[in-house]
Amino acid sequence: MTPPQQPPAPGVPGDDASRQDRESWSALWALVIGFFMILVDSTIVSTAMPAIMRGLDTDINGVIWVNSAYLLAFAVPLLITGRLGDRFGPKNMYLTGLVIFTASSLWCGLAPDIDSLIAARVAQGLGAALMTPQTMTFITRMFPAQRRGAAMGVWGAVAGIATLVGPIAGGLLVDSLGWEWIFFVNIPVGVFACYRVWVKVPQLPRHSRSFDLLGVALSAAAMFLIVFGIQEGNTYSWGVITGGLTVWHLIGGGVALLALFLLWQGLNRKEPLLPLGLFRNANFSLANVAIMGMGLSITAMSFPMILYLQSVRGLSPTLSALMLAPMAVVAGVLAPVAGRLVNRVDPKYLAAPGFALFGGAIVAYGLLLTPDVPFWLLLVPPVLMGLGSACVWPAVSMTATRDLGHAEAGAGSGVYNTTRQVGAVLGSALIAALMESRIAAESRAAAVGAAPGPDSAPAGEAAMGQAVPDALHAAFSAALGQSLLLPGLVALAAAVVTLFFRKPRPEAPAAEAPEARTRKPSTDRQA
Repeated sequence: MTPPQQPPAPGVPGDDASRQDRESWSALWALVIGFFMILVDSTIVSTAMPAIMRGLDTDINGVIWVNSAYLLAFAVPLLITGRLGDRFGPKNMYLTGLVIFTASSLWCGLAPDIDSLIAARVAQGLGAALMTPQTMTFITRMFPAQRRGAAMGVWGAVAGIATLVGPIAGGLLVDSLGWEWIFFVNIPVGVFACYRVWVKVPQLPRHSRSFDLLGVALSAAAMFLIVFGIQEGNTYSWGVITGGLTVWHLIGGGVALLALFLLWQGLNRKEPLLPLGLFRNANFSLANVAIMGMGLSITAMSFPMILYLQSVRGLSPTLSALMLAPMAVVAGVLAPVAGRLVNRVDPKYLAAPGFALFGGAIVAYGLLLTPDVPFWLLLVPPVLMGLGSACVWPAVSMTATRDLGHAEAGAGSGVYNTTRQVGAVLGSALIAALMESRIAAESRAAAVGAAPGPDSAPAGEAAMGQAVPDALHAAFSAALGQSLLLPGLVALAAAVVTLFFRKPRPEAPAAEAPEARTRKPSTDRQA
């Protein structure tokens, strides 16, 4: 680092660099509070669905929309909100999203009916979409390349833990205080996070650019049609929605609009929303494919597991979530270690074994599912999943962002987070369709006289945490085990993708310094 231009503060040589490093870490810890909250909210509702149905007197279709509305509102704007951070400042966008998310959490808890709750969840999703890309932007722009891996490790640990803390926290809150508290708990957390971000996170330089309004419209419409079609395809049996409009028309229309969007991005000579040049970087492209696989796998694997534990083995929502807790514990402990290690080794040597462990453990869990498998044996695969997850998050995130310049950080993080979230939506839709198909097939094969047929679908009751008849335990276990092959095989395929990561170029120690802290005029001067 070059010597500071102003007189050095008292202290040992390098004191200014140490101070900047401490400020960067302090800012990151402030940011991950809100990031953790929005990721938890992606999964916490699943364990509260029966209570919401009873409390708001709604049916299963109504309560499914509570989660679908959040996923749609979260996924659709992500590509746009990354660039909004570039234009108006990532701190401003993060705080705006955090305020919207916190206020809409209060709205969710006070919702008098299902329609109001769905509308509030849309607002929550929009707030989360504003926040998510800014976190990676801050990491890319505040940390020099040689220390960015450790920061990505923290980011990965938060993402891994949040996916399982959601169901556990949901079960505890519903069992003790009521479903409203899965939303009310966000309010004090959100207020504290706002304070910490306001105080600890610097204003980074903005990139003054023209705004691609046509790109915004095309990308938003394309994302909405594709995500809505995938998410709701099973609701309409992948057929007619209304009149002559089918699910496939929606998805096909979305794909066509996406093609138009990409064509426009190539033709736009000013400031395109999505710089296609990002994908000339092989590592960025491969990392996006890999993180889509991770988003799909981690979303799709939890539903069959929790369903089996509740509906076949008779565990409460809290206990069933705790059976998967080893994954969260192992991932939380090891992800920061993997983050530091990723700076010293080729990231593919962490990502490929990580995906292989993660996917192989999911497949093993599926093969173990029988009505009487010992509970201790079901605790082994989650430990391996946690180990694999800890390696995947920092290695893939680091690979995606390592070669991005500061001016590309917003666009790159927006694309990366959009890809992950689209993978999650795909996983949710595909696992629901696969589970329904396999449960119906296995139930028919069981040929039990008193067993419900496909039309009466024990899956519907089981999805709401009700017990499956004893005669169907074997069939139901087999169907859920077969369903788990989907996320397991996708993760194994992602392991193959990561083998093609290119070895990162060596970085000079001072090649990329953190951007200026601009909270106060006195700290504007760069070293």
